[in-house]
Amino acid sequence: MFAAERRQLILEMVRANGAVSLRELARVVQTSEVTVRRDVRALEAEGLLDRRHGGAVLPGGFTRESGFPQKSHLATAEKTAIADLAAGLVEEGEAIVVGAGTTTQELARRLARVPGLTVVTNSLLVAQALAHANRVEVVMTGGTLRGSNYALVGSGAEQSLQGLRVSRAFLSGSGLTAERGLSTSNMLSASVDRALVQAAAEVVVLADHTKLGTDTMFQTVPTDVITRLVTDEPPAHDERAATELQALADQGVQVAVAGASGPSQGADPVPAGRQPRRDVPLPGQRRGVPGGPSALRSTAALAGAAGEARVADLRRR
Repeated sequence: MFAAERRQLILEMVRANGAVSLRELARVVQTSEVTVRRDVRALEAEGLLDRRHGGAVLPGGFTRESGFPQKSHLATAEKTAIADLAAGLVEEGEAIVVGAGTTTQELARRLARVPGLTVVTNSLLVAQALAHANRVEVVMTGGTLRGSNYALVGSGAEQSLQGLRVSRAFLSGSGLTAERGLSTSNMLSASVDRALVQAAAEVVVLADHTKLGTDTMFQTVPTDVITRLVTDEPPAHDERAATELQALADQGVQVAVAGASGPSQGADPVPAGRQPRRDVPLPGQRRGVPGGPSALRSTAALAGAAGEARVADLRRR
């Protein structure tokens, strides 16, 4: 396939779906992700689409929001690893809130195995994932159904959360920056997410590396309210994500990084009730490295050559 043909097909896929991963584009046009990435850069230069880490979207990311079918195809391995790691934070008998999103849906599938759990949610997908869990109680908010992400929104959802108090809120969103915190492209979704945050003693954000450094219209959770970020290990070339992780950690957010192949490559979660700490050392931190060999691997990937040298020195000790 000639380059012009490839790029036309790529453009048609993005226009049809709103957002498509590089992996899926490479599969359809039958070429490598390196070649697809080059094509996407060329199309972006013409103003025909916008690049995102791990994929391509329609231009105008501040005002557009992809629907569930499109989001479900982006960073699927990373979302699975994040959900595996985040599930380790939940203990038997807890009461938590879980917001809407494809990553929180993955988390809900794992929470079905936690006995005595109470989950409050505005997401039909989260509720569906827990529907057959015999020892998990699911409490749905009221509200109006928003079909693009199968979530209940509006004043009914917000009013049903008044007076509620739980240990943790698990939320996702469209973007995450150290400057503004978590954000989303839809005003109604943002308003309900803020109500979920008000009900929780701690806020855990689930965001894959493609969302790090991305800012969207409506702020949902300011950085100083985020207790913990559970994310995946950014690619070595993704300097923006690594820089954003460092900035978030500098502002006191506890960062836990899961490898794309599973949680064993990330940091060990901190059980509830134990003194919080940063789970994964980030570039520029001048202290010991907790978390064992798995944390060391995440550190090396984030810090580059300098970090690898420091890790090697720590191992010799």
